[in-house]
Amino acid sequence: MVNEKSYQQALNLLHEASTPFGFVAAVNEYDNYKRVWTRDGVITSIAALLSGDEQLIKTAQSTIDTLFNKQHASGFMPSNVSPADGAASYGGTSGRADNPSWAVIGLCTYTILTEDYSLWKKYQQQVEKCLAVMEAWEFNGKHLIYVPQSGDWADEYIQHGYILFDQLLRVWALRLTFRLTKNAVYSKKAQNITAAIINNYWKTEQPKNAYAPNLLHQLTDASGNFWLMGFNPARIYAYFDLQANAFSLLLGIGNDQQNNILLKYLKDNYAENQSLIPSFAPTIEVHNADMNELKNNYAYSFRNLPNYFHNGGLWPVWNGWMAAALHLNGETDMALHLTMNIHAANQNENSFNECLHGLAKTPCGVEKCTWSAAGAIIAEQALTHPEFKNLFKA
Repeated sequence: MVNEKSYQQALNLLHEASTPFGFVAAVNEYDNYKRVWTRDGVITSIAALLSGDEQLIKTAQSTIDTLFNKQHASGFMPSNVSPADGAASYGGTSGRADNPSWAVIGLCTYTILTEDYSLWKKYQQQVEKCLAVMEAWEFNGKHLIYVPQSGDWADEYIQHGYILFDQLLRVWALRLTFRLTKNAVYSKKAQNITAAIINNYWKTEQPKNAYAPNLLHQLTDASGNFWLMGFNPARIYAYFDLQANAFSLLLGIGNDQQNNILLKYLKDNYAENQSLIPSFAPTIEVHNADMNELKNNYAYSFRNLPNYFHNGGLWPVWNGWMAAALHLNGETDMALHLTMNIHAANQNENSFNECLHGLAKTPCGVEKCTWSAAGAIIAEQALTHPEFKNLFKA
């Protein structure tokens, strides 16, 4: 255990966030955070399952029940569900393309880690709907889903199109489904998506099987140090995406050369900053062209000032996944240091804030945010939990 006291405080926050309907995204009422969210709820449930805490595992079960009971008839999953009256939201201006994957991941992880198949048997039809709606979201049968703007966790950022993070979650959901069903259809689909990722999201001199002709010339502007954030017909997103690169390592997408290049980039970044890693980098400054698109994409108030929130902010939850990825790829020393930084960030002032300012390291976003605690638990459990690495295998 890197920091037993901080780890216990993270568990305590999960207990505070527990309701009969599942984990809420934050303990205090702020905007609509005090609801059971598909994305936040599943990540927190995974942390709870890894912790072995029986009461938290029961809340994880309730979370999965709440979410699948509110699945839309078309197959997509709720953005969030109100514990007060059971009302479900399916998104604002656009829906959430990552939620079907997260829901399947949560159900499968619960089944595998508890060996309780009751929920798995109960929600077979709902799993099929999740997988089917993502098949439809390809629009062209070429294995990559098209994500609308505001369609995943970074819902006030600029990205839309074939965003890597969402493709990786789908690969994970399919691998876990195959593990429980042994149906080769799921394994084959995961392999096809993986091949599309390898062919389109890493800069090479002579790309093979490119998704579209325009990607051939667009990739010249990509970095050769990490996986591409995403692309659409008009552009690529050349920003570093912490989440996508963490899951590429966890799922073993890259070959040894690619992994070594990526790990060097991460270690150099950490050596320079000695803190949490930004979710997206570089920061979009006021004078950058992308600020024109960024500044109008918000629900309640504009939060994506430079080095703030999605725009260069430091998120304990995603750093927790990266710490886990580093450990699984032999970089345990850096994983330990990053875990220590996660604990320090979670204890900063009001504690367990959603994120920190990218430069000042001061807390920003919602306090007592449940998945910030989950990030610390996942980072710790990745170091010791015997089943953790097996969750990602093909």
